[in-house]
Amino acid sequence: MVMGELTEETQVLVIGGGPGGYVAAFRAADLGLETTIVEESPLLGGICLREGCIPSKALLHIAHLIEDAAEAEQFGVKFNTPKIDRAKVAAWKQSVVDKLCGGIKTLASKRKVRVIQGRASFEDSRTVRIEGGEVARLKFKHAIVATGSRPSVLPESVLPADCYMDSTGALALETIPKTLLVVGGGYIGLELGQVYAGLGSKVTVIEMLDHLLPGCDADLSRTLTANLKKQFAAIHTSAKLDSGKKVKDGVEITYTKGGKQTSEVFERVLVSVGRRPASDTVAIENTKAKVTERGFIEINERCQTADKHIYAIGDVAGNPMLAHKASREGIVAAENIAGHDSAFDNRAIPAVVYTSPEIAWCGLTEEQAKEKGIEIKVGKFNWGASGRAVAMGRPAGLTKVISDAQGQRVLGVGIVGEHAGDLIAEAVLAIEMGAEVEDLAMTIHPHPATSETVMEAAESILGSATHALKR
Repeated sequence: MVMGELTEETQVLVIGGGPGGYVAAFRAADLGLETTIVEESPLLGGICLREGCIPSKALLHIAHLIEDAAEAEQFGVKFNTPKIDRAKVAAWKQSVVDKLCGGIKTLASKRKVRVIQGRASFEDSRTVRIEGGEVARLKFKHAIVATGSRPSVLPESVLPADCYMDSTGALALETIPKTLLVVGGGYIGLELGQVYAGLGSKVTVIEMLDHLLPGCDADLSRTLTANLKKQFAAIHTSAKLDSGKKVKDGVEITYTKGGKQTSEVFERVLVSVGRRPASDTVAIENTKAKVTERGFIEINERCQTADKHIYAIGDVAGNPMLAHKASREGIVAAENIAGHDSAFDNRAIPAVVYTSPEIAWCGLTEEQAKEKGIEIKVGKFNWGASGRAVAMGRPAGLTKVISDAQGQRVLGVGIVGEHAGDLIAEAVLAIEMGAEVEDLAMTIHPHPATSETVMEAAESILGSATHALKR
């Protein structure tokens, strides 16, 4: 029998090697289950590591360094104008990706997790066919679908595909255009916009809604928007993209704002209008699993689909499309397959926008609480009163704590400011443990540190913030 005709068996099959898939596989292996990952890419890590979260943060770090150097003059330190070596920047980004992907490969090997490069699709509830792998068919006792998501696209009638790049293309950093249009004011578009602005592009953003970062607390996004207006050439909210076409100098874009239609030419265009689940890549219809109208595979709190042999995790299983949510679901799925009683019942999933300044939040936002009819109290602390923030030259920040109407249970926290993504973990833990506002207020925080702003925002709800006037 030739290699291409081989059929083998495994206890646990994981389709997709991203932050949900490989974590699920590692947990299953740790629990003593024979585990196989089928991944199309030669590298484990998924879109997040190869073409998303990690490379974008490597480039954002460089952009933030350039911003810091430019602002240092106000402190009495002046640097020469930075020279950008695009090739070296791209090489640095790739070295970060390669190092981390290599680490995951090593971990898989140490755990004896088999990795097959190829594309898996279900033949039935116990078998997949693999295209391009050394094994043609694989039988399994349980499968975990972790195929992630892919960028949403615009209709060809509005903007032909050859007129723009998606986030993956933008991270390739093939050129640094003089002018760049970002279509979409979500976190991916804004992060990449700051990357290119830092590297020298004149960036313009078009967003259909009346504000940037849909879903983010307005108090938080307002601070970021103020900084972006300094960095970007223009920000157009409540603007509708009408059409685009290739011209000699780039792409001519026509959009409407306030009833007025405008045409501009940009050297490059980045479209970042969301992502959609990649559930249509595995022939899930050949199983008993069910898929929603939006393309998400339906799961229960055990991450199990309507097919008892098949689980689904991460972007393909529903919002929010976040790597850390996928990882947690992967652990839950693996533990249930191993016979443990595990559930995805987390109270808070943190969201972080790694712009400058960073934005992070968890639990309920003020708007969500109003929509649910929940009576709340809100405590705010402006970073202009934080000794650490002022000393860093980063006073543009805000920490916001939301509690129930009695000012007791912590329901949500939002932070905008330097390293907000690192600070939010305290708030996530507080919500998970059912902490009360007094717990945050009475916990001794280091001084001077921006983490003190969480304590002071909590004190504000109790009416006793040391470095703020009573409201």
